[in-house]
Amino acid sequence: MFKQTVSSVYAPINNACLIILAGTALTWILVYAKAVLMPFVIAVFLSIVLNTIADWINKKWKVPHLLGFLIGILLFLGMATLSVIFVSNSISSFVNGANIYAEKLNDTVAWFLQTAQKFGIKLNSELLSETLNRLPIFNLLRTMGGSVVSFVSNLALISLFLIFMFMGRASSDEKTALVTNIEKQISYYLIIKIFVSLLATILTWIILAAVGTELAIMFAVITFVLNFIPNIGPFIATILPLPVLFLQYGFDWQMILAVCLLTATHFVVGNILETKWLGKGMDLNPIVVIASLIFWALVWGVIGALLAVPLTSVIKMILERSQPTKPFADLLAGRLPFK
Repeated sequence: MFKQTVSSVYAPINNACLIILAGTALTWILVYAKAVLMPFVIAVFLSIVLNTIADWINKKWKVPHLLGFLIGILLFLGMATLSVIFVSNSISSFVNGANIYAEKLNDTVAWFLQTAQKFGIKLNSELLSETLNRLPIFNLLRTMGGSVVSFVSNLALISLFLIFMFMGRASSDEKTALVTNIEKQISYYLIIKIFVSLLATILTWIILAAVGTELAIMFAVITFVLNFIPNIGPFIATILPLPVLFLQYGFDWQMILAVCLLTATHFVVGNILETKWLGKGMDLNPIVVIASLIFWALVWGVIGALLAVPLTSVIKMILERSQPTKPFADLLAGRLPFK
């Protein structure tokens, strides 16, 4: 009787220790094998979305599932290729005009110093000019161009994974309740996020193109990507065009108008439309969402931040299936497991 009591007391502690050790080992594997695992996970989520769209097309227009899936892959590759071409050309054009923007920057600094002197504010002009000239705007753009090339190199691997996943699905249509539930929730979340991100992308391009902003297409593409990062992504997408707007117009009405419209766009799309369509989203606590962003960003960088919410949701759904791990799933959802 005493041994049973002791074992019942220490059982939750043992389970927690085993889960922590397993999580540590899994994190090491994720970091060590990220070059292969990242394209694989992206392909898994794309496969879920494409299968959902192909099933919908099949039910609505009687188009064979294989044809619908292949059309989805071709659309994905086409959009990715066009995005890479437009972004690369925009970056190249902007970098080639570096001298013009340097002159505009110096003119803006001179205007700022004159305005400050009118109000009796004394500034060190040499220090201010040196500080602004050291801003790594062009280096950041070149780094972004390198990231685009890296993304292109992963497209082939993602496409290969997609083909094998479709072949595996075609050979075996039997799915467990867990897999069905994961596919249902993830596909709904991703489809809504894709639609909302496309809406934000189109509006961003319209706003920036209307005021004649350089790199408008690039910022629109980046907006689509960043919109997958909850809370932080839309904020970054709003302030990212500021250096380019400043170099082009200084503190003129074009810059102020663009910033105001971009802020309003992200507020309406992210806080009103997305909240209305997603509802409770993936049933994750807001604090857990922020923590998952930090964790996956440390593990897989930007791609990890983009996939943080669906990955954490999948982990939660897996933990819910087992009684010993269910308390951890409740914690991820913001529910206290022990009362």
